[in-house]
Amino acid sequence: MSRFTAPSDSNIDFCWNAIGVTGDCTCPKLTTFSHCRNCPVYSASGRRLLERSIPDNYRSEWTQLLAESRTEAEKKPETFSEQSYFPSHALLATETLRVVIFRLQREWLALPAYIFKETTSPSPIHTIPYRSNQILRGLVSIRGELQLCISLTHLLNLEMADTPPQALSPMVYSRMVVVEKAGSGIWVFAVDELFGVHRCHQDELLHTPTGTQATHTYTKGLLKWRDRSVSYLDDELLFHTLSKKVMP
Repeated sequence: MSRFTAPSDSNIDFCWNAIGVTGDCTCPKLTTFSHCRNCPVYSASGRRLLERSIPDNYRSEWTQLLAESRTEAEKKPETFSEQSYFPSHALLATETLRVVIFRLQREWLALPAYIFKETTSPSPIHTIPYRSNQILRGLVSIRGELQLCISLTHLLNLEMADTPPQALSPMVYSRMVVVEKAGSGIWVFAVDELFGVHRCHQDELLHTPTGTQATHTYTKGLLKWRDRSVSYLDDELLFHTLSKKVMP
């Protein structure tokens, strides 16, 4: 059986392709109507295209095609955007962390997944007179609404990377992420690379080494991921500090 048997259009005169504006323009009606779209012959042909009858096997072919697509989809294993790096045995919900991993400069960081609302391509940042600074970058338009855009790089006082991005990761593309924290509102910040959602066990969190870096101040613990050390940030402290530094 052939696929996608189209309804017949053998009774329709496609004159516009032969002697009309998309043909050799020899149609005498062009002197009156200037363009085929103004011609009643063109309108009538379009109406016949819409109202033409469906072949007997057209409906059955599509029914079978859609049924096969559904059957094949059901056979495929369920896939998730989340990456699992823990033993295959079931974990209690209270023992599982769902975080979003991203990179700023040389540092791989993570925040709770539930605060992330969406990601977008980098957008122009509009500075706020007498308000914009290294932490508060300005305003960005997200779905037609202006949101505050901040720099986590400067808030965390991260060292600027002088290494080419391609040397840090083979797949590099910057994004803007939109997060929402209860009591702190909506924030937008740029990331140099976004991995996605990662799940791990609470017990996999390692203690943060003592130090004076700002990153350590906001870090709850460290995650081992793909032979890298990821700082799991304290979102409560981070956004509380951010609100104090940015809000008037």
